[in-house]
Amino acid sequence: MILWLLILLPAAAGLASYFIRADRPRRLLWTAVAVAHTGLAFRPGPDALGRAGAWIGLDPLARIFLPLTSLLFLAATLYGIGALRRDAIQPHPEMEEDAPLFGARPEAVYTGGLLLFLASMSLVILSRNFGLQWVAVEATTLASAPLIYYHRHRRSLEAAWKYLLICSVGIALALLGVFCLAQAASGVVGRLDIEALTARAGALERHWLELAFIFLLVGYGTKMGLAPMHTWLPDAHSEAPSPVSALLSGALLNCAFLGILRVQQVACAAGNGAFGQHLLVAFGLTSMGVAGVFILHQADFKRLLAYSSVEHMGILALGVGLSGSGVFGALLHAVNHSLVKALLFMAAGNILWAYRTKRVSEVTGVGRRIPATGLLWMTGFLAIVGSPPFGTFLSEFNILQSALAQARWTVAGLYLLFLLLAFTGMAGSVLSMTLGADPAAAQAPVRTDPWCVAPPALFAVLALGLGLYVPEGLQRLLAQAAGVIGGMGP
Repeated sequence: MILWLLILLPAAAGLASYFIRADRPRRLLWTAVAVAHTGLAFRPGPDALGRAGAWIGLDPLARIFLPLTSLLFLAATLYGIGALRRDAIQPHPEMEEDAPLFGARPEAVYTGGLLLFLASMSLVILSRNFGLQWVAVEATTLASAPLIYYHRHRRSLEAAWKYLLICSVGIALALLGVFCLAQAASGVVGRLDIEALTARAGALERHWLELAFIFLLVGYGTKMGLAPMHTWLPDAHSEAPSPVSALLSGALLNCAFLGILRVQQVACAAGNGAFGQHLLVAFGLTSMGVAGVFILHQADFKRLLAYSSVEHMGILALGVGLSGSGVFGALLHAVNHSLVKALLFMAAGNILWAYRTKRVSEVTGVGRRIPATGLLWMTGFLAIVGSPPFGTFLSEFNILQSALAQARWTVAGLYLLFLLLAFTGMAGSVLSMTLGADPAAAQAPVRTDPWCVAPPALFAVLALGLGLYVPEGLQRLLAQAAGVIGGMGP
């Protein structure tokens, strides 16, 4: 019953938000649900897989991504309320391309969409049936599309439609993968439950299982942002409000990644994990390379962060493809990336508010004009490029060790080259934005709402803490999750 509450509570609150006219009670409901969801997600307890054939359950993979998603949503809630209050006091149109924003959608649509987005992501994570998981992934698309169009700018409209069309094609391909999986299990398993499929995996028809993996990898890989299916991601993450961008990059991409991990779990149980691993390595390196090229000389700092997400999704795919300790590294990197990218998108929101532009060339002296955000922006940059002592350094180094241990020199070399490419591209933009001379230096620093600083500051502390010490409980959980998809602990 508690697991169903994690889905039904935000869903009911999201629907109710559309009918609450006053902002204050709606924001209180939003905050209360975020706090309650986080409390339920972080509750201690063993795996809860329930009876055979159960629709939802909690296994080691879900125990990683559920609390992470809930924490990100709580932070996005606190930041979002601060941003709404800040913009109400000092509204400002965005003046890019000499075309101001048409305004924002009603706040009820924003709040309701976010809560429904949380409900659908929770369902993706807790689903124990491939059909139900597919429905949940499609629900995340429908719930988040209006959030991307929130500002009602022509670029927001374009980004929302691109998101809907490209992700819908990907989801359609994933549905074909579910059909192929059903065909592979025909006469062996009556339902597409993860437990039933893994228990009888050896009896699944091998060729249909491989075809299912291909369709699900391409389908969910589109939603995950793997190149070359990533083209929706830079526009959507750039045009969405910053709290939504943080959730899209830090939480939604993980949900799509989980869909790939589930089918790889079945493939490994069937003794055919190597088939998927080769494809994941190829897609991983491709994504890192493509992202690295676009990160160089990127003119829009929110698009810069979006292409960074493409790069890090490639790192996740590569880690799982390398198997062994690389899977542990990939799961640890998923946690680190979510924290750091949420930090960066929230900091980017503060910069956009202070400078009224997303152009890198027009933003200088962030450290002087908004000092706290400037510090967070630099901290996030150092973390996202894998600098020690941040947690991303540990996870990226773990994946490199896995490649070297298997004597895969070409993979290791390309991995390091693409990491260097991304570092070079991001360094030029971030350093010029943070340390450059501020034309308005004579003015007093801009005061940022504390609620727009506290959540990213918390993520900065967590990202640094995971680089200095990974709690034993988290290590054990990551090792257990890695074990179910053909990996092992560090």
